[in-house]
Amino acid sequence: MNKLKQIGKRVAFILLLLIIFIFVNNSSMFTKVSVQEPLLLAHRGLAQTFPMDGITGDTCTAERINEPEHPYIENTIPSMKAAFEAGADVVELDVHPTMDGEFAVFHDWTLECRTNGTGVTREQTMEELKKLDIGYGYTADHGKTYPFRGKGVGLMPTLDEVLNTFPDKNFLIHIKSDDPSEGELLAQYLEKFPKDQLEQLSVYGGNQPIDTLNRQIPTLRVMSKQTMKSCLIPYLAVGWTGYVPTACENTQLHVPETIAKWLWGYPGKFLNRMEDANTRIILVKGDGSWSEGFDQVEDLESLPEKYTGGIWTNRIDVIAPVIRE
Repeated sequence: MNKLKQIGKRVAFILLLLIIFIFVNNSSMFTKVSVQEPLLLAHRGLAQTFPMDGITGDTCTAERINEPEHPYIENTIPSMKAAFEAGADVVELDVHPTMDGEFAVFHDWTLECRTNGTGVTREQTMEELKKLDIGYGYTADHGKTYPFRGKGVGLMPTLDEVLNTFPDKNFLIHIKSDDPSEGELLAQYLEKFPKDQLEQLSVYGGNQPIDTLNRQIPTLRVMSKQTMKSCLIPYLAVGWTGYVPTACENTQLHVPETIAKWLWGYPGKFLNRMEDANTRIILVKGDGSWSEGFDQVEDLESLPEKYTGGIWTNRIDVIAPVIRE
């Protein structure tokens, strides 16, 4: 009986040491706080926002925008310029290959919602897309008025125009398909840029094109659902030890708020570990289902104290002044 008690005490002592180790190894209390400011990512540049309630994959968001507070249309060069001037560190944009070998910067798979055109975006030439009014479909009052109609003709840019206009800026490129050939096309396109400009780019999208792109340009920071799972699932299992899986290196993670709190060492230790692995963390509002961002000042109240990772926002003009104070 005494022997069993001794074994029990030893087991309890070992468990206590393990608990203390896990706590100390993952507590931000014992982490050197970075003095850098959070990295601000402007989703689609400076864009019009819309209520998220009831949204589905088929929702035309241009038909439900909030009352406009600025004159910019998403995914355009003026909106990107305004975002950088407002304080964005990175601008996210969407791309589609066109029938004439360009990459059009535009969000939707089809043209009917936002433009006066019809059909699938990637089944057009860039010449055809340039003729469209990309502000045509925006309304904040159920179609009574269209504040951007007539103001978006010719504003759909090519990826070439964007990267040549902002050669020293950081961009996150979104591949909208799961077609592996699109990853190959984008790799061929990006390989013409100098190394220092490539280092300013990240790409995310479907598993197949991202896997193809990663094989073609292994130094490029990329992300897909598969790369997220390959990193975060093992990290959730063994990250308490301080070990960072190889899949977490040189990538980007868009982490929803609801998941972040479960990551070992979050925020301080986790961010430091990922920074050491050359991986960028972008915190997304809510559960990450619909590109929700930190768009209002009160949204920032849910951020951990002294948070220094990335922040996803649809209103860089509102958030940047508060963060930069």
